[in-house]
Amino acid sequence: MATTTVKSTYSLDVDTVRQLQAIARRWNVSRSEALRRAIQAAAKQQLPAESDALNALDRLQKSLGLTENIARRWEKRVRSERRGSSRLLER
Repeated sequence: MATTTVKSTYSLDVDTVRQLQAIARRWNVSRSEALRRAIQAAAKQQLPAESDALNALDRLQKSLGLTENIARRWEKRVRSERRGSSRLLER
């Protein structure tokens, strides 16, 4: 059974090409095969879900006692400070 391949052109920096060649020699495969294996390995890595990052932010804000009211007051204060500093720059 034939394997479908797609020829593509990519631009890689010299150091990356050298590393790819070294990996291909070490694995005793072509550079294309080494690149395929590296991509497949990277794709299998578990990355934190977006919700994990949001949960971490929620935990941080809660640990700091950041409530909606406190955040709103901070936002108003910062906005006022920014307006004041931009007025100084306009002079």
